Amino acid sequence: MADKKLENRQKRKIRIRAKIRDMKDRPRLSVFRSNKHLYGQIIDDEQGKTLASAVSQELKEAGSKKLTKLEKAKLLGGKLAEKALSQKIKKVVFDRGGHKYHGRIKAFAQGAREGGLSF
Repeated sequence: MADKKLENRQKRKIRIRAKIRDMKDRPRLSVFRSNKHLYGQIIDDEQGKTLASAVSQELKEAGSKKLTKLEKAKLLGGKLAEKALSQKIKKVVFDRGGHKYHGRIKAFAQGAREGGLSF
């Protein structure tokens, strides 16, 4: 069961990446989601370099209130958008890595949009 899920996600990932590669004028905003953490990178595929990155482990807890995974994802998207804007990157193409666009992936994208990125 788990192997089939992973296989299906890998197929979606390849399909999504093939469509994204056509947009060479924009860097790629790639998201990786594990069970505990979320990772975001802005990648220039032509040069093969990571321009900006953010990890949910970098986020500090807000006071005594413990943040949920969704709240962390939204904050992480905003933090990555800040880093991108400091490097004058405003337009990116979103690579959800084969995951469905809901939950933490959606919250990350909303945070990045609110931070100033457009995709």
